[in-house]
Amino acid sequence: MEPKKQKKILIFSLVYYPRFIGGAEIAIKEITDRISSEEIEFDMVTLRLDSNLPKFEKIGNVNVYRVGFANQQKNSSDSLSWYLHLNKYFMPVTALLKALSLHKKNKYDAIWSMMATYNSFAAVLFKILKPKVPFLLSLQEGDPIPYIKRRALPVYPLFKMIFTKANYIQTLSQHLADWALDMNAKCPILVVPNAVDFELFSKRKSHTDLEILKQQLGKKIDDIFIITTSRLVVKNAVGDIISALQYLPDNVKFLILGTGYQEMELKDQVKSLGLENRVNFLGYVPHKEMPQYLHISDIFIRPSISEGFGNSYIEAMATGIPVIATPVGGIVDFLKDGETGLFCEVNNPRSVAQKVEKLIKDKESRDFIIKNAIEMVKEKYQWDLIASDMKNKVFLKII
Repeated sequence: MEPKKQKKILIFSLVYYPRFIGGAEIAIKEITDRISSEEIEFDMVTLRLDSNLPKFEKIGNVNVYRVGFANQQKNSSDSLSWYLHLNKYFMPVTALLKALSLHKKNKYDAIWSMMATYNSFAAVLFKILKPKVPFLLSLQEGDPIPYIKRRALPVYPLFKMIFTKANYIQTLSQHLADWALDMNAKCPILVVPNAVDFELFSKRKSHTDLEILKQQLGKKIDDIFIITTSRLVVKNAVGDIISALQYLPDNVKFLILGTGYQEMELKDQVKSLGLENRVNFLGYVPHKEMPQYLHISDIFIRPSISEGFGNSYIEAMATGIPVIATPVGGIVDFLKDGETGLFCEVNNPRSVAQKVEKLIKDKESRDFIIKNAIEMVKEKYQWDLIASDMKNKVFLKII
């Protein structure tokens, strides 16, 4: 019997490991790491931005080719120097040229573009020039759809082609699947959510290590730590959590893991409200170190204005702390109010405070929510399950 021929897929991604890591980048790595390179070989074209990054390296099961100009970077991708942002506008050309060069050598069986953004313009142009190569689009957007459409207005015909030229679309949630249909996508659309490294987030460090971390962060015996792991951007509404502290007892304190363009504005808000002793900005924390901060916390909150899915909620559930969220976007696919978490109202700090108080006072409800959430994550949101679905229901369908 003839051995199966190895398939080759070229990924278009705006940014990637190890310097720039978000939900989309985690998804690519977790999925590709679980698919044998003997079955599918993955290459990627992405922006370089940071001159400390090589133009080529192998990361996991992905051969990463970086394009564009770069400089030494210390900030997050949300706060790059203005001239580095120009890379995004040149990417449809720089990524396309690199992709065509790689295709000439590797003859890809499919292309896979992550999110309907600048890198997908390059994917569309590639598809136009190489119409026989199947085009898979993954939608992981968390920003409000009207906002995305407004930003795309200057190139709206090309933006729409991201959806109409795709041969297959994979989305994180029904919310994003509905958006694809609204953009006149005619191809098959499949909802395959993101997941969590359950072992990483559920496994606790030693009691001693956790006690040391509590001491470092000044957690007293009666303190309640609420926590968010968020980019500090408007859509994640971190400011609403800060405002909610005004309506909560002084022993309720707030840990913020993340960076972004709103950081100084949020720090000014904390100062103006006199909450300096109750809010701790911890900045960038590597993904693998996040679980210990969640384990010493009591409640996870992110009252988002919009959300495509929300990996952070699933990760928090896996650690065994209750989640407070808003009923927007893809969150409603996994969070059932009173069963796997609590819903608060959008842009309503008092509502946030009320839900925090409920979880503090009602231990029975809290324990019920934690138990249900952990069982749900185990059953539906582990990367082995998602990678298998991506391989069998998506990749092998188009190549």
